[in-house]
Amino acid sequence: MFIPSLEWVHFIFGQGPLAPPTEKQSRMRILIAEDDAPLATFIAKAFKSEDHVTEVAASGDDALQRLQKEKFDLLILDLNLPVISGSEVLTKVRSVNADIPILILTATDEVGDRVACLDAGADDYLTKPFSFSELSARIRAVQRRRASQAHLKVADLELDYLQRTVQRSGRTIDLTPKEFGLLEYFMRHPGSRITRNMIIEHVWKLSPDTTTNVVDVYVNYLRKKIDEGAKVKLIRTVRGVGYEFGAPEKANEAKE
Repeated sequence: MFIPSLEWVHFIFGQGPLAPPTEKQSRMRILIAEDDAPLATFIAKAFKSEDHVTEVAASGDDALQRLQKEKFDLLILDLNLPVISGSEVLTKVRSVNADIPILILTATDEVGDRVACLDAGADDYLTKPFSFSELSARIRAVQRRRASQAHLKVADLELDYLQRTVQRSGRTIDLTPKEFGLLEYFMRHPGSRITRNMIIEHVWKLSPDTTTNVVDVYVNYLRKKIDEGAKVKLIRTVRGVGYEFGAPEKANEAKE
């Protein structure tokens, strides 16, 4: 079988010759769950050129077995895997491992599929055909996010990013992966005006002009879990803008 060179692949999928990343990355063990053998081979080869360690799983059950036996720092997951689908793999992995970053890499570009994957716990989503430079950049962004401040505190609400726990006044609050992501975004921007489009883009990773009421639905979920019964309401609606998060003394004017 003809396996194209890394430079050839990068030229086809990216722009020009492969260049080294401009920022230093920590070495990762990456599992690539992809049934397209040539594609999986050149993704693995490309990441090896960046000094990462890679393994390839050609089916969903193979990926799950490897994840059970070994520790990986990143999972690149195709949705259309044989035996066990990528979406089922995502659900199974997230039910037992909330920490491993998961990037969906697939030809599917339906908004509904993207929302479902992100809601199920995927960290990011990239469609084929793609530029390897963008794939690498997205993974570096995931690394930065994971390595950034792990413990957040606003008023009496605390979030531990690495342990994936949330407490308010010592009370543990159970959140779904997407509720956790939304709360994290709020807590990283206390006192700021946050529009629905900003949330759509940064939490759901969709185009800001996507028409959906999913933000309002999830904000209501969070309100019930975070603010219900509390004297201080941390999530406030800003009329005509979106939302603001934090204790009232940190908030701006024009709240509802």
